[in-house]
Amino acid sequence: MPTENRKISHQPAQNIHPRHNLHLNHVTVRRGGKCIITDITFSLACGELVVVTGPNGGGKSTLLRTILGEWPYEGTIIFSDCQGNISTRPTIGYMPQHLIFDRQAPLTVADLMLANSSRWPVFLSHRQKDRQEISKILEQVDASRLIDRRLGELSGGELQRVTLAFALNPIPDILLLDEPVSALDVKGQALFYQLVLDLRARYDLLTLVVSHNLDIVTKYATSLIVLNRTIRFSGPTRDVLEARERGTTI
Repeated sequence: MPTENRKISHQPAQNIHPRHNLHLNHVTVRRGGKCIITDITFSLACGELVVVTGPNGGGKSTLLRTILGEWPYEGTIIFSDCQGNISTRPTIGYMPQHLIFDRQAPLTVADLMLANSSRWPVFLSHRQKDRQEISKILEQVDASRLIDRRLGELSGGELQRVTLAFALNPIPDILLLDEPVSALDVKGQALFYQLVLDLRARYDLLTLVVSHNLDIVTKYATSLIVLNRTIRFSGPTRDVLEARERGTTI
């Protein structure tokens, strides 16, 4: 596969969110004296579903956490509107690879969602207004029936839906998903990505997904970024797939 660092740039969709475009320019992240990712440059627009792939240790999760603002970096990360005007930081939803919690704890889905959205202590009874808001969020991922279930009782697919709902509260401008289907079978993966597609269409979301399973995710991605500490290749999904068919490895 070509090793050129192409710029991903597509025409923005209509009904764009006001703070929906993402631009990274020569972004480098160092941790403990080591360079984790280097010279990352790309531009993404609203409505795109972009997959970041590459080997383990190549910096995929680091890239997401840098966009989130969790790690310091060199270079620039800029958000802009559809006219190219620089805007303030947008709302970013983040779905981690694993939701860490005590499976024996009596924590319900409602408790988890309230901890993210309400100042009302979760150990007190849930107010009806809060429950209604939580139910609306869970409906976005077809999981409202799970509102009173304990987290430790959820199946892998149910837990992924709840974690996605957590990332959608509030509805973000940009959605970041880190290996979101790693615990699901092939059918569960397809159902999850169809759900993400529906959300993307409904809210015109810019969605960035880290995944190592190209066979599944390329069915849904508009573009791919191949990352191994730096961008090895980026471009429309079809270009990457055609390169694979020619026998070029990623």
